[in-house]
Amino acid sequence: MTLAKPLPEYLVRRYHGWKATTFAENKGWYKRLAEDGQRPRAMVISCCDSRVHVTSIFGADQGEFFIHRNIANLVPPYAPDSDHHGTSAAVEYAVRTLRVNHLIVMGHSGCGGVQGCYDMCSGDAPELEETSSFVGRWMDILRPGFEKLEAGDRQDRLTALEKTSVLISIENLMGFPFVREAVEDGTLTLHGVWNDIADGSLESYDPETDRFVAI
Repeated sequence: MTLAKPLPEYLVRRYHGWKATTFAENKGWYKRLAEDGQRPRAMVISCCDSRVHVTSIFGADQGEFFIHRNIANLVPPYAPDSDHHGTSAAVEYAVRTLRVNHLIVMGHSGCGGVQGCYDMCSGDAPELEETSSFVGRWMDILRPGFEKLEAGDRQDRLTALEKTSVLISIENLMGFPFVREAVEDGTLTLHGVWNDIADGSLESYDPETDRFVAI
């Protein structure tokens, strides 16, 4: 493999800093994680966006969350006969093998993937309509949400679509037989949250009011 290069020096320095401090101060904990395996209580499906730091937001330690990240925190519909199941495989492993108690879908403000879907569906991003666009075909999952948006200001509609991405993912999760079974058995609960990056606020979906409310 001649194309791969050594890590950038700044990352090497950061690694050595972590190894000499955080790791050195918690060797017992890391040894326990290695020997006992992971037992996370929750899975979080969040966006790939580098500004969304799930463990920091919830003050989580290693071994606490099983995290899967993808563009716009989307869960595709249950489709076992199609190809390439990165997200679906992560969900299956979390629910069937790790037996997590909570599955959280986390959206956020300023989501580039959601904006791409919005522009694509508005006819302003023809490149995403190309069959060769991985992002465009992934964002097709959210297309039904765009079609249901109410008229209004662009920014308000984008925020609404960001929250809709969370709800579509939860709806699609319930299409997975093993997820539905766990929810109906009471061993798994689904949660939807949305994070405003600028002010650090977090909103949680309330099914009784069908709204996201501040936590």
